[in-house]
Amino acid sequence: MGIEEEYLLVERETGELISTQPPGLMDRVTELRYGQVSHELFDSQIEIGTGICENVKQLRADVGLLRLAVSEAAEEYGLAPIAASTHPIARWKKQQITEGERYQALTQDLQAVTRRMIISGMHVHVGIEDPELRIDLMGQVTYFLPHLLALSTSSPFWEGADTGLKSYRISVFSSVPRTGLPEKFDSWAEFERHVHVLVRAGVIEDSTKIWWHIRPSERYPTLEMRVTDLPTKMEDTVAIAALYICLLRMLWRYKMENLRWRGYSNFLVAENLWRAQRYGVRGKMIDFSRGALVPVPDLVEEIIDLVQPDAEALGCTEEIEHIRAICRRGTSADRQLAAYNQALACGATDKEAIKAVVDTLISDTLMPPQE
Repeated sequence: MGIEEEYLLVERETGELISTQPPGLMDRVTELRYGQVSHELFDSQIEIGTGICENVKQLRADVGLLRLAVSEAAEEYGLAPIAASTHPIARWKKQQITEGERYQALTQDLQAVTRRMIISGMHVHVGIEDPELRIDLMGQVTYFLPHLLALSTSSPFWEGADTGLKSYRISVFSSVPRTGLPEKFDSWAEFERHVHVLVRAGVIEDSTKIWWHIRPSERYPTLEMRVTDLPTKMEDTVAIAALYICLLRMLWRYKMENLRWRGYSNFLVAENLWRAQRYGVRGKMIDFSRGALVPVPDLVEEIIDLVQPDAEALGCTEEIEHIRAICRRGTSADRQLAAYNQALACGATDKEAIKAVVDTLISDTLMPPQE
């Protein structure tokens, strides 16, 4: 298992997103943490990737050390990382695309669609050696993607405006081709045939250009979950990753007992995905078996009960328990909106209120949670 996180780099004094990364920053982070860092699409971003971890405790340790390394290196340049899927006031026209053939080719291909994607996410990889099992579990676990998104929301603002959404990142990313919910495939061979059509036509080089909310990784024998926003608090990241891992184990366990999770159409799952994007954990989603809207915390509680045997088997009951804390106190999006509105209520200007949001993000990106 492994986690990737993409941070935005801001000026500590002003809270504004940088447009150009200072020379030497990436090398400094690498010195501090074994080279598990890389560039992202924009020069204002930096991506970290854990090592290959055997359990959730290792995931937490790796993510914590990498966040610390990025923060310490950034501080030397008067900067700070924020773990959030959007910056409250950043303007995409002022951002600089990272140099490199891959990013320049993406920009040439997708044009303004690429240039406006100042968004960050969290990706969770789970190793599944058998490709047939990978495809089978992808089709089943898609049902739970809206719940994972709701727990992770961290992008309520866009270019200085309260969007009214808890995850505006999803709206930005949906303009990119080959995104959204994955197709349902009956076999690995069927998936490969579909990919080959695009490769043979010269549309894509390989499946790394397929950016579904969940996909079989091209580089690793993993099933990569990509639907989530980037949680600001590290413990939220680890808990959501643990929940995804436990869900896959639950579905595998069912399969070993000749059982399956009931499938629903993308049409229905997409409706819950929208509700997660709009309301986060404060809203309701459709319980398809009841045919009714149910508060997200109630649905999440049912999921926690479902994966309890798997959390025990994987040694991550504490992390799964933390999911309840997210539902209780809200996500990063809720915290950002609260900081903004509280600052305004205390007489702050809009600019000062936005700075309060960024200050909260800087603090929460590193600070241990106080539940």
